[in-house]
Amino acid sequence: MNKEKEVTIYDLAEKLNISVATVSRALKDDPVVSKKTKKKIFDLAEEMGYRSNLFARNLRNQRTHTIGVIIPRLNSYFMSTVIAGIEQVANSQGYNLIISQSSESAEKEVMSARTMFNNRVDGLLVSLAYDTQNIDHFSAFFRKEVPVLFFDRGLEHEQVTNVCIDNRRAAYEATLHLIDQGCSHILHITAPSMRNVYTDRLAGYKAALLERGLPYSEDLVIRNNLSQEAGYAAAEQILQMGRRPDGVFVANDNCAVGCMLGLKKKGIVIPGDIAFASFNNDPVSTVIEPNLTTINYPGYEMGEVAARHLINHLNGAAPITATNTILLRSELIIRGSSLRNS
Repeated sequence: MNKEKEVTIYDLAEKLNISVATVSRALKDDPVVSKKTKKKIFDLAEEMGYRSNLFARNLRNQRTHTIGVIIPRLNSYFMSTVIAGIEQVANSQGYNLIISQSSESAEKEVMSARTMFNNRVDGLLVSLAYDTQNIDHFSAFFRKEVPVLFFDRGLEHEQVTNVCIDNRRAAYEATLHLIDQGCSHILHITAPSMRNVYTDRLAGYKAALLERGLPYSEDLVIRNNLSQEAGYAAAEQILQMGRRPDGVFVANDNCAVGCMLGLKKKGIVIPGDIAFASFNNDPVSTVIEPNLTTINYPGYEMGEVAARHLINHLNGAAPITATNTILLRSELIIRGSSLRNS
């Protein structure tokens, strides 16, 4: 089957017996062309299947009005809210999105970055994969002065702005809350510490222990991929411990819920035997019983702020630099999983 020939403005002009210039102006909604003539042109364009050659126009304008977004996982409630915030701002400013997931793989992240570059995105918003150790794959963007902004998970670079919350402070508050509820042997479940998010949360956990005179031990830190399945497996590790923790602080809600389910299945009472606090305020945190104490992490707002800052930069109104880290607010939401003193 032969591919149908692409319809051009010359075809429209010939069919209507008018000038190519008139067709071009009408398709750009130029007020010089009468409404009657515009209607004829638009109706014929739709009938013949005309498509505007945006690619050629964008090359002339040096803009594609497209923003690339690279995220670790699409099946994350937090990331879906971030994307919703990005999309709201981008669309309101006339930008489209190209979204790619790295699936927590640095190798896939490199391929996604190459695809975004080849598609000539005007700017790039990135949340790094677990195992990304450097950002050399964004060098082409830096050389072409295409702005790159990291959100949630990032690395410091002189040409990159980071949008995040104060993870250290939030983790400190969550751990301190567990201590105030009578916990003195608190375990932390986190991810491999290549990401700022998890190193900062570990640092906040340590700071709270230090402030209250409690010892830090690597034996009370479990590192996994923070999935619900990994949380369930962590419950088995906890059950095998000679001295079980009386509190658990987890770096995300899904993993915390998996761990709680695993422990409850074996008869552990929450929070009476082990209290729980976590991160993200995902919907799952209000489904598990008891409801999960967690850090409310403003994903939608993060997406809005990241997109707005990037577009402002593209419009010449905001710099993209390492000194310009944008910190968003967060708050501890206290629920039944940690309330031992109620």
